[in-house]
Amino acid sequence: MTLESFSLARYRIPLDSALPVGKQRIELRQGLILQARANEQDYYVEIAPLSGLDRDGSEINGFSLETLEQAITELQNLLQAIVEGTLDLDSAAELTKLASVAWGLSLLSAKINNQLPVHHTPFEPVPLIVPREGEPEVMLRQRLATLPTNIHRVKIKVAQTNMAEELKLIHLVQELRPEVKLRLDANQGFEFEEAEAFCACLPKQALEYIEEPCRQWQKNRALFASTGVPFALDETLGRIPDFMPSEDAYDSGLRALVIKPMLCGSLPKLQQLIEHAHNLGLRCVLSSSIESSLGIADILRVAAALTPDDTPGVDTLTPFTKALIEPYADKTCLAFDSLTPVFTIRK
Repeated sequence: MTLESFSLARYRIPLDSALPVGKQRIELRQGLILQARANEQDYYVEIAPLSGLDRDGSEINGFSLETLEQAITELQNLLQAIVEGTLDLDSAAELTKLASVAWGLSLLSAKINNQLPVHHTPFEPVPLIVPREGEPEVMLRQRLATLPTNIHRVKIKVAQTNMAEELKLIHLVQELRPEVKLRLDANQGFEFEEAEAFCACLPKQALEYIEEPCRQWQKNRALFASTGVPFALDETLGRIPDFMPSEDAYDSGLRALVIKPMLCGSLPKLQQLIEHAHNLGLRCVLSSSIESSLGIADILRVAAALTPDDTPGVDTLTPFTKALIEPYADKTCLAFDSLTPVFTIRK
């Protein structure tokens, strides 16, 4: 492999409807695209920490620990070392402490070395349903009526508005589509007592799990013991360095890890976590950090290689007003040359 140059560019893509980031909302997604010239070909990866400001101007809390600016500085130093020959992509990915940079560099190495599937069988879609505060029932029914008949499971955001409205949404999904299984996502939004009251009202026969029900993740086990509702972990994986589930995780109610690669780190680290979880009988669901179409396409490719039996949670592209590098639906697709240049490093 002969690396000839690196170019970094910044993108800003408005969303035509707000997307939830925990309890916050964003109406603009920005990030970085790294272009590498190797073996006389161009390769692209997205590096987009889930940080910055929400639509109200408040700092996004609970997701990426690094900022976009920190990622730029780190990339400039690491890529210079790679060009000078003191590091390679894989060693740089292991060296950095910034998860988004580690993910991007290791993914770039995998692409250049043809370690990812180019084509894969399409995954079964898992639509994301976000509660809308004060939405009339007739509008809600119309929205749910648009779910395709081939849908077998949906993901519903909870701990977003108020408990009564969210339970009404859950039971309405069950009324209209009783065969559909439910994945709920609370984003650590409930205190323990709230989570206990909420879980007591759920249709347990339809529930696969609830992601991060308790504000303190250590209380999820007690919630399972109290209610019998199984849970999944998501934000916890990004907040605890080198997190690995314990040997008794399944018996304590844990059923799945929802893994955001942009927050997890390098591809080898991701592989290690998935292998350990599978050995414990846990499912692993790769999940979007609200990447552009390029980042989502790469998550799908990695999922096809590492978690082919679990549909990734990537139903976040529809609000994007444009696609990026990788075409999506009928949206205008931005080329690398149309982005804002940050730097170029050549041999």
